[in-house]
Amino acid sequence: MPANRLVIENCALVTMDAHGTEHPTGHLVIAGHRIESAGPGPAPDGLTDVVRRIDGSGHLLTPGLVNTHHHFYQWITRGLAQNCNLFDWLVTLYPVWSRIDEPMVYAAAQGSLGALALSGVTTAADHHYVFPRGAGDLLGAEIRAAAEMGLRFSPTRGSMDRGASDGGLPPDFAVETTEEALLATEAAIDRWHDPSPASMLRIGVAPCSPFSVSSELLRSAATLARTRGVRLHTHGSETVQEEEHCRQRYAMTPTELLESTGWLGPDVWMAHCIHMTDADITRFAETGTGVAHCPSSNARVAAGLARVPDMLAAGIPVGLGVDGAASNESGQLGAELRNALLLNRLGSHREKALTARQTLRMGTMGGAQVLGRQEEIGSLETGKLADLALWKVDGLLHSSIADPVAALVFGAPAPLTLLLVNGAPVVADGHLVTADEDAIARTTRAQARRLATLAGLTG
Repeated sequence: MPANRLVIENCALVTMDAHGTEHPTGHLVIAGHRIESAGPGPAPDGLTDVVRRIDGSGHLLTPGLVNTHHHFYQWITRGLAQNCNLFDWLVTLYPVWSRIDEPMVYAAAQGSLGALALSGVTTAADHHYVFPRGAGDLLGAEIRAAAEMGLRFSPTRGSMDRGASDGGLPPDFAVETTEEALLATEAAIDRWHDPSPASMLRIGVAPCSPFSVSSELLRSAATLARTRGVRLHTHGSETVQEEEHCRQRYAMTPTELLESTGWLGPDVWMAHCIHMTDADITRFAETGTGVAHCPSSNARVAAGLARVPDMLAAGIPVGLGVDGAASNESGQLGAELRNALLLNRLGSHREKALTARQTLRMGTMGGAQVLGRQEEIGSLETGKLADLALWKVDGLLHSSIADPVAALVFGAPAPLTLLLVNGAPVVADGHLVTADEDAIARTTRAQARRLATLAGLTG
């Protein structure tokens, strides 16, 4: 039986394929959950089983955005520690986060996922690493929220096994033992990981950071991930303090430590990677290790400016990340397009640092490469999954910008007329269709207040 078809036409079309193909006026045909064709002009004549035609006049059609780094649970601790650097920010918030439980994480995931979808995200990765004892099924809570929202999801089971008494940053009551962390990570893979084509859920292995985990956990987690065929994720080279910590404890730089424990390779991606030397960039490029660039969060905690132009020139896969909403209160990946472009122009490459199209590529195909899904998502090509975003660029804030890609990247956040995941609508006319935005707002506010009370942040 032929699949039902959806046709979008009369829109500007940016495919993000290997050739950078664009059509000032083009069309896209979806059959079931896959793209059947994409090209210039109107859709072909004679199509059958067309259940819907969308006139995309005044719109830009792109692949759905791919968020490569996040901490969903932080949605309910936004606005705290406003004037801290990263280490002070973490020391302030770890005791608060140690009070989270399953209802809080579920609500926070709903808020995070809703914000991502409304900014054009079709695939989201999350790094959850705080597991207080007796808190319930925290990873399961966000997996449930993602399934209900309808986004493609790559949660990573994080962990911390080095508390303050062992020279780590988090308090002792916020960490697990090495054995507990490894057993729980393997159980998460057993329970949830779906490696099948078109999978909506793929689990990753993600010890938190060099200053909160042991070298034993890093080494054993890498072995576990490769034995089970899943990807590896962690934070790397985020601050000067992190480098000092690694040199003092291990007599190595963060990259040297991670390489010594098996954490460089084409199945690995790391968040931030701000303080990278030429040698670090070379090793990442040689091993195919990916990077999640989080410009707004990096600025929020004064961590620094990543050398993204140099990474791209070296051939490193680079995607964009929102990072946790406690260090990026907007929670939206669409804003990271603009911030990545502008902030990188403050670096040594100045106005030649990034173009609008390079930035959009990081947010789409770059993210797909980082997550190992470039054959399925990240571009609008025949046979790929129907994950796409239709942006309105003919309104007051964008209509005088002739280049629709510049309108999207340089301009104000563009209204999202349609967001499809697997060919199914998640956003329509700027609103979620798979969830009640007002209900999520009420629930997240209530859970944020409950956490603040438990953590002693209220009078």
